[in-house]
Amino acid sequence: MAKLISILRYRDPLMAIEWLGETLGFIRHFVAEEGGYIVHAQMRLGDALLMLGPDHSDDRYGMHSPLALTGTSQCVYIASDDDVDDAYDKAKMAGAEIVAEPYDTPYGSREFTCRDPEGHIWSVGSYAGEPIASSR
Repeated sequence: MAKLISILRYRDPLMAIEWLGETLGFIRHFVAEEGGYIVHAQMRLGDALLMLGPDHSDDRYGMHSPLALTGTSQCVYIASDDDVDDAYDKAKMAGAEIVAEPYDTPYGSREFTCRDPEGHIWSVGSYAGEPIASSR
């Protein structure tokens, strides 16, 4: 069995932890600090885990906050059992930049997309996907 875990970089990890919790419902699971600075954090949303850490020039993976780039190359999709329109309202009230207003997709999902304060893209929708048969 495998689990997929997203890892994101933020210039302000504490802001990210607070914003993700208040806006998208993540729960602080683990936070490691060194010298008063957050060096690694884990957030939970249901069974999902998100790792985040600070943006620094010597990142071993070459990862950065979108604030340090000319854009972003990823989007995190949250398949939610909650009301998508309520989640949209909460994100909008929290100051998220709305990329796509709530809409119904041809594949049966209700979803919207927003950017967090550092530019990471988040889509929230009701589509959880179909199980894929193992290729083994």
